[in-house]
Amino acid sequence: MELSPSAHVDTFCRDRLPAFPLWPQLHYDLPELTYPDRLNCAQHLLDGAVERWGGNRPCLLTPAGALVHGLHTLGAQKIALVAPYMRPLTRTVVEYLTHEGIEVLDHEALEIPDNLDVAAHDPARLPAIAKALQYADADAVILSACVQMPSLGAVEEAEQLLGKPVVSAAICRAHQMLRALDLPAVAPGAGHLLSGAYAETTPAPQAVSSAD
Repeated sequence: MELSPSAHVDTFCRDRLPAFPLWPQLHYDLPELTYPDRLNCAQHLLDGAVERWGGNRPCLLTPAGALVHGLHTLGAQKIALVAPYMRPLTRTVVEYLTHEGIEVLDHEALEIPDNLDVAAHDPARLPAIAKALQYADADAVILSACVQMPSLGAVEEAEQLLGKPVVSAAICRAHQMLRALDLPAVAPGAGHLLSGAYAETTPAPQAVSSAD
């Protein structure tokens, strides 16, 4: 078996696939998996989705947008956050949340420059890092503003330590995706947002002032 040529410029995943003898048997018997050799993905995934389901559904879900969704669901207006990013990118996240009407009382940029190191960061360290933030007046704490930095295993510990609802970009994204699919947003062990208290909740759009 050989992979077909790809127009995708980022070959990181493709270059690190196991040798073909180690692959499982792949069967493409379902009609949904019958694709031509060449496919316009934008047309199929975007225009095709509009044709099937209409144009009033979300097109793309982003981690930043998911954070806003989750915080609005909680009714959180003031937050503190931890991010693995370098300081300039962390400031961008803070500015984005501020623009969306969420006040960031304090934040910590871990300044991990390598994505692989972000993924390898020990989530057990996060509750103590969050504890050092100025979070007393916060309505919620973001334990990881990046979906790539693992934090799920530390969320409940952090909630007990801080006495606040604790979320992450990944948890907020899970809630947003489940609600977009009209499914109950519940996941045991994933903190207050996915505890069931907001299983059927979808936040209303927030009005944001454009004044300086």
